[in-house]
Amino acid sequence: MATNFFFPLLILLAALSGCAKDTATEADMQAPVVSISFPATGAELRSDTTYTITAIASDDKSVSFVEFYINGAKAGTDNSAPYQYAWSTIGITGGYSIMAKATDAAGNVGASAVSDIYVYSSLITRSPKRGIAFDLASSADIAALSKGVSWWYNWGKTPNSGVLPGYYQTFGMDYIPMLWGGATSASDMAAVKTFILAHSEIKYLLVMNEPNLTDQANRTPVQAAADWLKYEQVVADLASQGRTVYIVGPAMNWGTMPGFSDPVVWLDAFYAAYQAANGKLPHIDYLAFHWYDYGLASQLYRLTKYGKKVWVTEMANWNVQINSYAKQEAQMQDMVNICETRTDVFRYAWFYGRGGLPDTKFTYLLSPADGQLSELGQVYVNLPFSR
Repeated sequence: MATNFFFPLLILLAALSGCAKDTATEADMQAPVVSISFPATGAELRSDTTYTITAIASDDKSVSFVEFYINGAKAGTDNSAPYQYAWSTIGITGGYSIMAKATDAAGNVGASAVSDIYVYSSLITRSPKRGIAFDLASSADIAALSKGVSWWYNWGKTPNSGVLPGYYQTFGMDYIPMLWGGATSASDMAAVKTFILAHSEIKYLLVMNEPNLTDQANRTPVQAAADWLKYEQVVADLASQGRTVYIVGPAMNWGTMPGFSDPVVWLDAFYAAYQAANGKLPHIDYLAFHWYDYGLASQLYRLTKYGKKVWVTEMANWNVQINSYAKQEAQMQDMVNICETRTDVFRYAWFYGRGGLPDTKFTYLLSPADGQLSELGQVYVNLPFSR
């Protein structure tokens, strides 16, 4: 009788033990937390070395392994802390998105935020910051500028039709699309998303050109707060399709809107209006700013209160004292030096390429002949730059 009782008891205990283990496993529904500690978003890496991508991961139980992804493709796995992957950048350049996924024993997976970085050639001969605000319309003009200019925009959603496909692969110059006004239509949103999805190199979207100028975007802070939801929807839609794109804007200037001529006054009111309507701050990755006078550094200082890096998307000196190319050249050297050496300036663009003659503002970088730089253009592409 004792033996007959003992064996069923063992079976019952084993079953209960198995159930306990199953219950414990089922109860672990919490995914690990993981983040990329190096490189940080915005980092600039050289194309001639090996970097150690590093992730920090934790879990309420334990982390089994961490996987590293580069541009969506799995690159490597590490089974123990510190979680690292040796990434060789030799022979590669361009933008890259880095992400980590941590998995625990129960199979729960946590994903890090994406770290977007740029790999520059170790033999780089031009500034990654330097651009031009102009509607480039020929490959010859792009070729001439590409010796010292890395990007351009034309206030539109797509490049001029005169620009041949393959401009980025051929000349390494980024085109940055823009949603110019406030009353952005569904067709505008669809068009810019289509273009971005077809161009994997694009990481940024410019928005809202000079809202406090009545002859430009002309949007009050309250109107702009409502408009901003459309820009946020565009980047959210792109994110759902695997693309990370950063919002750059609004592009501020001293304006003509009554009560809001000061760009800081307008921005303060915009932030307040958006927060009042939505209970949070607007999604702004970078601010943009335009300046046409002396004193660029002091203007940039006023924007530091917002804690954003700045794109100076239009700049030149139109002060009446600038009455020759020699004086404009001196101002160009000063303004470029400010933008190159300040860490809070992410990119900058000279205004303008070419236009009607005479050039009364002394700012054209291109001569009337296609593909030829003006003397000022020669100076611009050859000015020193910093990394």
